[in-house]
Amino acid sequence: MSDLGSIAWPPAPIETGRLVLREAEDRDRATFVELLASPEVHTYLGGPRPRAELERELPVAPERRPGSFVVDLDGAMIGQVLLRRATEHLRPAAAGKVDLGYLFLPRAWGHGYAAEACAAALDWLDGLLPGEPVVLATQTANARSMRLAAKLGFTEVERFRAWDAEQWLGRRDRPV
Repeated sequence: MSDLGSIAWPPAPIETGRLVLREAEDRDRATFVELLASPEVHTYLGGPRPRAELERELPVAPERRPGSFVVDLDGAMIGQVLLRRATEHLRPAAAGKVDLGYLFLPRAWGHGYAAEACAAALDWLDGLLPGEPVVLATQTANARSMRLAAKLGFTEVERFRAWDAEQWLGRRDRPV
């Protein structure tokens, strides 16, 4: 994965009705550890990483790169939305496209935060790169992610097997 080109980063925080999408800060480290170590969050992502390993390896200052948004609710991180160029994707239909990814703490599930945050990030991207197609891959067994993809306007491109599970690849196109 590589960055999104020469876009100005970080943007001003993006405010939605309930959330703020912003650049990562040092205070977010503990939440990144929690996200990456969570068995629930990583049910469809190959499993969590050991908390002790994350505590040792994650830098004090989280990585700050274009397209990586912390999702903030009432002053605290509840998740992350990522927009990255898929330069080496498993599927040829996704190669070179912008890839949408997201992780949310289990306590934030079921409130519409992922839809709100992802829609705001996609609107931001549309303003910078009009007409840029975006792809999203998820396991078909991940019903929540499949519903979110549909809500965000992704349509199926293909299904494939990877990591011992059926995967779904969707694409979202916006006219220029």
